[in-house]
Amino acid sequence: MKSQISTSKPQISFFKLPMLLLFALSTMIFSCNTQDADIIDNEGFQPSIVEVLESYGSESGSTVSKSVDSKVKKPTFKTLSVALAQTRLAGTVSSNMLTVFAPTDAAFAKYGLNQKNVSAFPGIVDILLYHVVAGKVFSTDLSNSFVTTLNGAAVQVNLESGVMINTSNVVIADVEARNGVIHAIDDILFPPTQDLVTLASSFDPEFSVLLAAATKAGLAETLMNDGPFTVFAPTNQAFINFLEVADVDAAIAAVNGLPAEALAPILLYHVVSGRVYSSDLSSGPVTTLDGDFELDLATLTIDGNAQLIPSLLNVQATNGVIHVISEVLVP
Repeated sequence: MKSQISTSKPQISFFKLPMLLLFALSTMIFSCNTQDADIIDNEGFQPSIVEVLESYGSESGSTVSKSVDSKVKKPTFKTLSVALAQTRLAGTVSSNMLTVFAPTDAAFAKYGLNQKNVSAFPGIVDILLYHVVAGKVFSTDLSNSFVTTLNGAAVQVNLESGVMINTSNVVIADVEARNGVIHAIDDILFPPTQDLVTLASSFDPEFSVLLAAATKAGLAETLMNDGPFTVFAPTNQAFINFLEVADVDAAIAAVNGLPAEALAPILLYHVVSGRVYSSDLSSGPVTTLDGDFELDLATLTIDGNAQLIPSLLNVQATNGVIHVISEVLVP
């Protein structure tokens, strides 16, 4: 950068100035140039997220802004760096403003993964994207909530005991890079791998009656392939109570005996467009695909009757979220 001090020829010869004044002027010029050079270095040469990950743990690695445990040996991210490079995600992670929840080499080693085999791990691209959040998110910006990743699904942030992302612990926080922030974690985050219908068919408690109803109404294919959707899913017992039958087989038979046009409005009343996590909900009307139901978070009830089951909220699928409820909702 050119100095802002004029370089035009002075009107008075320097040789006629007192030596002390000449020394002072020279010092000022040198000081200004040095300050300008520092600014250039800080702005132009700060490493990207990928560069920080590659060098972290070495003598030239980035410094730690905030460590959860200062006695923990500085981790390395060689496996993650190789995975980003070989999946061609390194360019994305270098050129966008992002936050990365970065598994250490030790985290990958728990699953037998290292620099040689990580790129061949099934679903590695989706897994890597599940560790990345858009924007710069420092630890002070986190709250008990769900944060959407570049994978599309969300990670759960829990601050009740330290900082946890899903079931992993943040071991080093707020490592800054030119284009974002890195939080080191001690485990790999695995995104959902099943669509809503496949997940419901393998879930405990079972949703075989709900699936039979969705199939009869012609909605199963939509819930499998489209979305994202949030489904407030009644259990088999909820359908047994609603249909006033003795068991699951009788409930499925009753559902299959109903016309599709009668089932569709009921089912759509249980579905909300988009991914809506429990941390996104508030008391009041919730717009479904067939009208609004009334949610009361104080009692965790819908329309004053159906109970949200706290331990079965936020069950993630590749194309949505399931919240389990105790009764069938009637529009």
